[in-house]
Amino acid sequence: MSYELLNLFGTAVAETAAAGTGDAAAAAAEGAAVSGPSAFIYYAVQLAPMILIFVVFYFILIRPQRKKDKEAKAMLANLKVGDNICTIGGIHAKITGIKDDTLYIEVGRQKAELVIARWAVRNVEELSVTNDSENLI
Repeated sequence: MSYELLNLFGTAVAETAAAGTGDAAAAAAEGAAVSGPSAFIYYAVQLAPMILIFVVFYFILIRPQRKKDKEAKAMLANLKVGDNICTIGGIHAKITGIKDDTLYIEVGRQKAELVIARWAVRNVEELSVTNDSENLI
């Protein structure tokens, strides 16, 4: 039934346009309905900008973030005793022990021992932190 209603509506629009201004309007009204092989091209052109936007977002936002997450996960998995680290709170420390997802670290000159979660490590320091030729870690 909906197909019949759509067909009646389409022919009514074409007849109204043909009666209103002549043969040019009738040709334009018939050309407004896209059908056949050109319909695929018409809809492909309509979807192309949205697909292009998605591809650009993927290469600019999604892919670099996945790469960064993968590197962070690898860094956390490769932590070992003796590594100098910096936590997300800005504490520079040395790992003294590892148990599952818990790290035991020592901080400062008094070598105070703290217990932190593995996810709280921001990065592994390549060089030790020094102040006036004193090794603080």
